[in-house]
Amino acid sequence: MTWRMPSETSDQDRIWMAFPPGGYTLGDTPAEADQARSTWAAVAHAALRYAPVTMVIDPDDRALARTYLSADVELVEAPLDDAWMRDIGPTFVVDESGRLGAVDWVFNGWGQQEWATWENDARIGALVAEIAGAEYVASSLVNEGGGIHVDGAGTVLLTETVQLDPGRNPGLRRSDVEAELRRTLGATDPIWLSRGLTRDSERYGTRGHVDIVATIPTPGVVLVHAQRDGAHPDSAVSEQVIRELRDATDANGDRFQIVELPAPEVLRDSEGWVDYSYVNHLVVNGGVVAGTFGDPRDDEALGVLADAYPGREVVGVDARPLFARGGGVHCITQQQPRTARTT
Repeated sequence: MTWRMPSETSDQDRIWMAFPPGGYTLGDTPAEADQARSTWAAVAHAALRYAPVTMVIDPDDRALARTYLSADVELVEAPLDDAWMRDIGPTFVVDESGRLGAVDWVFNGWGQQEWATWENDARIGALVAEIAGAEYVASSLVNEGGGIHVDGAGTVLLTETVQLDPGRNPGLRRSDVEAELRRTLGATDPIWLSRGLTRDSERYGTRGHVDIVATIPTPGVVLVHAQRDGAHPDSAVSEQVIRELRDATDANGDRFQIVELPAPEVLRDSEGWVDYSYVNHLVVNGGVVAGTFGDPRDDEALGVLADAYPGREVVGVDARPLFARGGGVHCITQQQPRTARTT
C-alpha cells in the first residue's frame, strides 16, 4: 500500500478544528478569552461556507462552545490541552484505491517546550482518525502538520529547525526524516528550508513551522512570505528562503515560479517583532480563508491569493488574535480530503 498526501487544493470532505480550552491560549482576562473563542468561531463559520466543520471540544466546554458556534458546526468531545488542530490532529492521506488514511505523528508540545502541556493533545490524532473512518497510520516521527506543505505530486516543504530539532527528533538525520515522509506522505522530493520566521523561533514559537513561510498553491508555483522592510529581522530570513527556493526543483524536476506574498506593514506588537503572514491560510473547496491584520497590505495580499487560487472566493478573517497566541488560520484547521473511503 502506498500513501500519498493530496494537495490542499484537492476536494475536501470536511474541516477539523479544536475549540480552545481553559489555559494559556485564552489569555489572562475574560475579554482575552472571549476574543480567542470568537476568532476560532469566526474561522469555523468562514470555512463552513465551503465544507462541513467538526470541532473537538473539551467536555468542560460543552455548553460554552455552543454559545460561540452555530448548530451547523458538529461537536465532538475529548479532553484537550490546546487548540492547534493542524499540529495535534492527524495528517490525512489516501492510497491508490482511494482509501482514506490518517498519519498520527508523535506530538510532544513543539519540541517539549517548557510552557506546553500535551498529554491530552497527543491522543487527538488517533481520535480524529477513528471518527473519520480512516485507516490509522502510526509514525514514530515527532512532527506537526504545520511543519510540512506538499504539492500532492511528491514535493514536500519542511524546515531543518523543526524535523531535525533535538527537542523533537534527537539523532535523526535528513535521510531518516525523508524516508519516513516518503512512507507516510508519498513525499519523494523534500525541499529543506533552513529556518522559519523570527517570532516563531522565540520562546512561544514552534521553532520554525513552514506554514507561515511558504506554500505550494499548485505544482510548480510557491507562495513565499516576503518581508520588505529591512528593519524587521525577517527581511533577511525572507531573502534566504527565496534564495533556497530558487535553487530548488520540485518532484517534476522543474524550477519553481516564486510568488511573493508581502508581509503586513506592521512590524511589532507589544511582545516584539510580529510574524504576521498571509501564507498561513486555509484552502477549502471553492474558497480560501485568509488571515487579515487590519493592515494596508491586506487588500494586496488577498489579491495575490485570488490570483494563486483562480475560481475560489477569498474570505478574510482577522487573524491578529491567533498570531498573538502563536499561530494562524492554517494552524487551527486540518482538511480531510474527499475520497471513496473503503475499509
